Amino acid sequence: MAFTGAVMVPHPPVLIPEVGRGEEQKISETAAAYLQAAEMIREMKPETIVLSSPHSIMYSDYFHISPGSSAHGSLSQFGAGEVCKNVTYDTEFVDLLCRHAQERDFPAGTMGERNPELDHGTMIPLYFIDKKYTDYKLVRIGLSGLSLADHYRLGQMIAQTAQELGRRAVYVASGDLSHKLKEDGPYGFDDNGPEYDRKIMEVMGKGAFDQLLDFPETLCEKAAECGHRSFVMMAGVLDRSAVDIRKLSHQDTFGVGYGVCTYRVTAPDPERNFLDRWMERQKKACEERKAAEDAYVRLARKSLETYICTGKKLRLPEDLPAEMMKKRAGVFVSLHREGRLRGCIGTIAPVQENIAMEILENAVSAATDDPRFDPVRAEELGSLEYSVDVLGETEKISSKEELDVIRYGVIVTKGSRRGLLLPRLDGVDSVQQQISIARKKAGIGEDEDGVLLERFEVVRHF
Repeated sequence: MAFTGAVMVPHPPVLIPEVGRGEEQKISETAAAYLQAAEMIREMKPETIVLSSPHSIMYSDYFHISPGSSAHGSLSQFGAGEVCKNVTYDTEFVDLLCRHAQERDFPAGTMGERNPELDHGTMIPLYFIDKKYTDYKLVRIGLSGLSLADHYRLGQMIAQTAQELGRRAVYVASGDLSHKLKEDGPYGFDDNGPEYDRKIMEVMGKGAFDQLLDFPETLCEKAAECGHRSFVMMAGVLDRSAVDIRKLSHQDTFGVGYGVCTYRVTAPDPERNFLDRWMERQKKACEERKAAEDAYVRLARKSLETYICTGKKLRLPEDLPAEMMKKRAGVFVSLHREGRLRGCIGTIAPVQENIAMEILENAVSAATDDPRFDPVRAEELGSLEYSVDVLGETEKISSKEELDVIRYGVIVTKGSRRGLLLPRLDGVDSVQQQISIARKKAGIGEDEDGVLLERFEVVRHF
């Protein structure tokens, strides 16, 4: 067992006396818990500390691992430049981890370095650790916009790397909880904030890491958390390990959640294979969805699978419902994988001879032509979720008061620029938000006047 333990810690700059200037006393419970966590690390005497931070370099589709032999950082951006730190990186660890990622075609490595300085999500945990223990090298890893499952997988690779090198290591998952816990806090209040904090502290407090993968993306986004992916990566590091857990503190004094938990590895435990279990549940759910899917979704799936596997377009089946063959309409096909959007392409108005052909073409386009994503790979097909939206007639409206985010989609037009947003989308809770996103998709600025609004209804097939 190369990893002997792990800690979940926050990174509020105000916790540092040189920054807080007395305000840190209001969260002294967090500081005390931090020192307990640091003491555990001292007892373990790790050769390497692997730390993930949401404030390190972050990409939507790639995990950045800090390169080089060393780095420097300070808290000068918080008015405390005297609080500074030099670290030595474990280059051997980084090199092997990158090789594992390359061998698996996994999107992680040392490319894309923009700023080598240590971020405050790294500086603050090390500030407390250094009070107890300094004889370590560091591996610093940023988070990504990739799925929670991918963060878990990287954690597994980190554990494998430490094992192969024979490194005695500790993992530090740096991350605050919700930033929306109080009206007078810096980010305001949202009901999802306290709900996230309650749920994450319950899960982390009992080490039920499989539940981390089931957190709805909308809950995380609305709560404005910044540590969830860091905690998931830690869970991957601790995969198949029994742990002694100590839930040390949770505070929300300033409207942001700060949680501290420690995990001491006690023995191997093959039953704690949380990602494998989660994947099995996903597979079962996918099979159940396939068994229940209607003709619209079944056609989208068959169209995409045929194209990805053979490179050829599917010929329309002969047993399709008459309405799909005789009616024309705009159609959007959406793909999701592991809880995240994987592609969405559609037509506002019909361009094919019938709905069936519209589905057939747009399913392939959603997988191969959405500029936000790489093309879908064959190995992903078994984990994709499909939805098909058949658009009704559009109608012009005179004001946003005629919209409803549940009932209506919206089209925003100015000149040749046109943006569409479907109804009933996760995370879109207001008409203003709906219009704003549609404007952005069309390249229409928020301050531009003379915008035409249209609404439409959809029939959504899952």
